[in-house]
This record gives sequence, structure tokens and C-alpha cells, in this order.
Amino acid sequence: MNSRPSEGFVVRATRFIGAENLSLIIALILLVAAVSSQTEFLFSSRNLFNIAQNMAVVGLIAVGMTLVIVSAGLDISVGSIAGCASVVCAMVVASTGAVSGGLAGGIAIGLVLGIVNAMIINYLRVNAVVATLATMSAFRGVAFLIAPGGRPVGVLDPTFALLGSGRFFEVGGFPGFPIAFAILVGVAVVAHFIMSSTVFGRSIYSMGGNPAAARLAGIDLNRMRLWIYAVSGGLSGLAGVIVTARTSSGQPASGTQGLELEAITAVFLGGALLAGGKGTIVGTMLAVLLLAVLSNGMNLLGIPTFYQLVAKGLLLVLAVAIGQWRMAMAEKRQAKLTTSGRA
Repeated sequence: MNSRPSEGFVVRATRFIGAENLSLIIALILLVAAVSSQTEFLFSSRNLFNIAQNMAVVGLIAVGMTLVIVSAGLDISVGSIAGCASVVCAMVVASTGAVSGGLAGGIAIGLVLGIVNAMIINYLRVNAVVATLATMSAFRGVAFLIAPGGRPVGVLDPTFALLGSGRFFEVGGFPGFPIAFAILVGVAVVAHFIMSSTVFGRSIYSMGGNPAAARLAGIDLNRMRLWIYAVSGGLSGLAGVIVTARTSSGQPASGTQGLELEAITAVFLGGALLAGGKGTIVGTMLAVLLLAVLSNGMNLLGIPTFYQLVAKGLLLVLAVAIGQWRMAMAEKRQAKLTTSGRA
């Protein structure tokens, strides 16, 4: 009699996580076991705080990237957008002393640059990969142009610094939770609700899974793309603000370069398909956690940075390959069902 409630909980938990993401949890458990067997510092309160803090920047960008990839798009410029937002935010805070102004400025420039990406794709009919590859370079150049002398812009504001390194719920020896991580959790919860329970979210899956059918259903693909890339740009801008708060300087490149690779890797590891129409915020967040633990573990074990870059590159290839294999298996199953139905 007691098995039914537990079975119900297991079914609900599996549905929430996604059966395809159980492999991520297994990989995370194996990774934690391997790292913890080599170092005793993995589970220290300070190290766990660092892992949570480091998840924030990549996680925010990955949430926006999930929307983009599910809609059958790709945004390679997110790291450059974060760099622009970092500089703009630092300049506003340094000149006015207004933390809210710097936060708003960073998010606003991210929104604007995201809309620029969407307009290039929509109206110039440029492939998303080519368009955002071009803007990745252009936006990086803009970040250096607006930074005085192309140098980092210093920001010495204790209140603003709390966004990047602040914490709450400090009790005894417990280091508390990073404010940046709390922001990530809030954004991820809202994004999950939008993707799973709203017309907007279902429209994203529709335009990624079958754009022709989505258009016939009355979905304005250009308008949807505008919103999706704007959200992605805005979240990249917020990530840039957190980078600024953490480093106490607006960084045109340092701290934001390479974020696009990590975000894209996380989304594909989380179960998204390159063709679009598939992917979840939950899967992406699990993958962000996996990547954060992997990076932290390699640092604890003293593995050189260039080996870490090789590992992340291989992870991206592996994630895309697994996604393609899943899609091929799904197509084979669908073909068998169609054949058996006709018979």
C-alpha cells in the first residue's frame, strides 16, 4: 500500500527532470565520486559556495540560449554581448554611482544587441550561425570602442559588489548562498514556467519542431524570434553585470570570452537538439551544474587550463553527437510505428 505514493513521487520526479536527463545525474554522481576520491576539498562549504557562484554567469546565458536553440536558432555572440554590458554597466555606476542604473544599463544594452541579432536574421535573411558569428566579432569591437582607451573600467562600490560576491543566510560556519546564484535560480524558475506552461513557450517548441506548421497555426515567426533573441541578449547583459560586480571592473573581453562555448555545451548536454524543437530549462541547469563541478574539480586537481579547454571542446562534440543519435533513434521508431500502422 505504501508503494503507490513513492511510485507517484518517482514518476513525478522523473517527468520533471526528464528521463533523457537521468544520464546527466548519473554522470554527475560519477564525477563527484571521482573528484572527491582525489581531494577532500570538494565538499567544503567554501568550495560549494564557489561552485554555486560560478554557475551564475554561465547559467544565466544558458537559460537564454535554451530558448534560442529550442526555436532552431543559435547565438554565438552572447559572450560579446556580456562584454558590452559589462563595460556599459561599469561606466554608468562609475559616473553616476547609481547601482540600479548600472543594472538597468547592462540589461538594456543586452536587449538591444539581442534585437539587432534578430533583425539581421529576420530581415536580411542571414543564417543564425553566420549572423551571430559576425556580431560576436562586431560586439566585441564595440565593447573595446566604448571602454575608455579599450581598458577595463574600474568600479569601487561595495553595494554593487554584492551582486557578484554577496551572500545571504550566513549562519555559524555556513558561508551562505551567493546572491548571484539566487538570481540564477529565480530566472530559471520563471523560464521553466514560461517554457512548460505558457502559449509563448509552446510556440517556441512549435517553431523549432516544425516552422511551416507553426506558421500555418498563426505564429508570427519573425516576432517570436525578436522576443527570443531579446530575452537571450537581456540575460547575457545581466550575466555581464554580474561579471562586473564580481571583478569590480567592466571587462570588454576578460571574464566574458568563451562564455558562448560553455552555454551552448550546457544546452546540448541538457538534451536540446541542433535542429530545434527539443530541450528544457531543467536539463540545461543540470548540465550547468555538471560543467561547474567538472571545472571546479579540474582546478582542485591542478589540471592545466589548456587541458580544461580541450575537455570542454570534446564535451560539446559529445553532446551534439548524442543529440543527433537520439534524433536518429526517434526517427527510426517513428518510421517503424508508421510502417506497422499501415500494415
